[in-house]
Amino acid sequence: MTITSTQLFLYFGALIILFLTPGPVWIAIIARTVSGGSKSALSLTLGVSLGDMLWPAIVFLGLGFLISIYSDIFILIRYLAAAILSIMGLQVILSAQKTISTNTRLNKSGFFAGFSAGFIAIIANPKAALFYLTLLPGFFDFTMIGYVDLFIICVISFSVPMLGNVILILFLSKVRNLISSQKSIRTINVISGALLIVVGLIIALN
Repeated sequence: MTITSTQLFLYFGALIILFLTPGPVWIAIIARTVSGGSKSALSLTLGVSLGDMLWPAIVFLGLGFLISIYSDIFILIRYLAAAILSIMGLQVILSAQKTISTNTRLNKSGFFAGFSAGFIAIIANPKAALFYLTLLPGFFDFTMIGYVDLFIICVISFSVPMLGNVILILFLSKVRNLISSQKSIRTINVISGALLIVVGLIIALN
């Protein structure tokens, strides 16, 4: 292993700062938690964290250079993420009259929809791309690190957003459990669906 504990500590701190910076992923997690519950949001969080774990491997393998050349691929991924999130938002709005517990449409399709949206959203997230493609090489010399080093970096890249998002989901779940009226649920579903559509627009326009 060539990387030092100091490098890992600094990188860990940078990831915390990146997580605490509000962005489309935060909005998506909030929207899915209040509309579909913690299970629905956890699927999105898993996709996000796996996407974060993939970024160091992309940098290590030099695919960042290829993405900069074939920018159309990045644009396509971005629009795909925007479309998925917008469709999810429309589904939530159309299901606004249903209670959370009987919203079987969201419960059945929630995991795959959330996972794929989270994974694609973090891969197409300009903030994440800027961080990993430009700042990550500043923490580690990618011409010197080996596969063990890369594995450790990837695990940290997965763990920080996963832990942070799970804490966020648990907090939101407690607030969500306090909501019982049909009117409140309908309002939250409409707002949540609108937020998901906004996330899609943010990704598409950035």
